[in-house]
Amino acid sequence: MPANAPDADALPAPADTTNARALAFRAALAADLPAVVALVESAYRGDASRAGWTTEADLLDGQRTSVADLAPLLERGRSRVLLAFREGNLVACAHVAVEDDAGYFGMFAVAPAQQCNGIGSKVLAEAERIVAAEWGCTSIRMTVIDVRDDLIPYYERRGYRRTGIHKPFPYGDARFGRPLRDDLRFEVLEKSLGPAP
Repeated sequence: MPANAPDADALPAPADTTNARALAFRAALAADLPAVVALVESAYRGDASRAGWTTEADLLDGQRTSVADLAPLLERGRSRVLLAFREGNLVACAHVAVEDDAGYFGMFAVAPAQQCNGIGSKVLAEAERIVAAEWGCTSIRMTVIDVRDDLIPYYERRGYRRTGIHKPFPYGDARFGRPLRDDLRFEVLEKSLGPAP
């Protein structure tokens, strides 16, 4: 974590009096963004990310995101950086938005030491609730690097399907990291959320 970043444990979390192990959700504020960046980096980049199963350390090096990348997400309409807390600690985040009349789910990160504890499924369910119940979307999409043979089945078990729609990886754009292989591309996954409420 950068020296000037606030400790994720110090972030204020909503009160959760029903179950100490339950997740509490809220939207990120500008002051949260350094801790969100630290969480995302820990889940995807470098040796620390290898403690969890979501690491991209063998595919990409360098920065995954930055405060400058995230700040505009807080200003967009129908866009939310969703934070998940357990026992007052920031344990997961995701970006939820509306794009092309469908929900969008991205920047999903769970702290490596907290992975495989059901947190990811709960964050995904909350994101789906937001886009369906609050924004009236009947489907939700995401993009996944298509060589992630471990990650795509995780989403398929949760109702997402591979669309066969591919998007090129932005080679040469340092905002997405430094690729360690030359065959990266994104695939769009999609899930139906049923009729609009």
